[in-house]
Amino acid sequence: MKANVLHGLGDLRAEEIATPAPGPGEVLLRIGACGVCGSDIPRVFTKGTYRFPTVPGHEFAGRVVALGDGVDPALLHRKAAVFPLLPCRRCPSCEIGEYALCDDYDYMGSRRDGAFAEYIVSPVWNLVLAPDTLGFEELAMTEPAAVAVHALRQAGLDVGDSVFISGAGPIGLMLAYWAKAWGASRILLADVDETKLAFARSLGFADVLNPLQGDAGEWAKARTEGRGADVAIEGAGISASWENCLRAVRKLGRVVLMGNPAGGMALSQDGYWEMLRKQLTVRGTWNSSFAASPRNEWRLVVDSMASGRLDLKPLISHRCSLEDAFEAMRMMRDRTAFFNKVMILPSGGEV
Repeated sequence: MKANVLHGLGDLRAEEIATPAPGPGEVLLRIGACGVCGSDIPRVFTKGTYRFPTVPGHEFAGRVVALGDGVDPALLHRKAAVFPLLPCRRCPSCEIGEYALCDDYDYMGSRRDGAFAEYIVSPVWNLVLAPDTLGFEELAMTEPAAVAVHALRQAGLDVGDSVFISGAGPIGLMLAYWAKAWGASRILLADVDETKLAFARSLGFADVLNPLQGDAGEWAKARTEGRGADVAIEGAGISASWENCLRAVRKLGRVVLMGNPAGGMALSQDGYWEMLRKQLTVRGTWNSSFAASPRNEWRLVVDSMASGRLDLKPLISHRCSLEDAFEAMRMMRDRTAFFNKVMILPSGGEV
């Protein structure tokens, strides 16, 4: 099969490798689409995967084309998104269904081969089955959409709450979509990249701010009857973004830290005072919940997309083949063009 194989830092090659075979309890999927996550850029260019060679890619969906021993024949030809984390099922976190906090997990696209390829093997347990009415590109966004909804759940978002989101990239915009679907009274988006703010406006989010051109706290108060946002979510992973959230949220408000920092995070004395004097609740969030219903956020995403309540297709800015994927990732790294969600179509999108 064709695959993008990472042989070393910056050495991603489109080449032919052996097609994997499903073992007992596993299926083989032909990949319809795989999104490029922001974390894939340092993984390919600066940070590396846990071993070389590795096929990156963890935001994907496909169709079941072969079954391992013991797998229900009814799964053949079904569409599915795939939870890329393989938990140990033995540690204390796994015992209570908190698989994202597993002490000894495996992970497609970083610790084992992922989905920058035509095919991938997955345990049946990791499948999130979907109706044929959903396209593969939509399904491939299940992973980041589940991460976004998990952050909102950590924030305890309620109907009528106002939400400040720092970072208007793909996850930030997914947060905004979820907040809108959840009944937020106001959605405030902040980013220092004017092209991202323009894109957010084109999607119908009118309340946007460049923090380099205005104080986030005063701006949020002006749009929320002088109080500040009920909830603030940090989605950029930089210190200034964190402080903007602390300033933008109201007294007794909630702040969720979601952004994955590339370097150290620092908090000023003024930022610390914001937490003290407002008596803020500050929480972290990590990955998503894949436990049994009703807490399976992956199932929630797929069902919401299937019902039309969540439409993420407008977030896709670029589509490319496996052969063009490395060039697309260089574009993302160097920011030579505006992008939001970049989608790799290993089989041309048709499976």
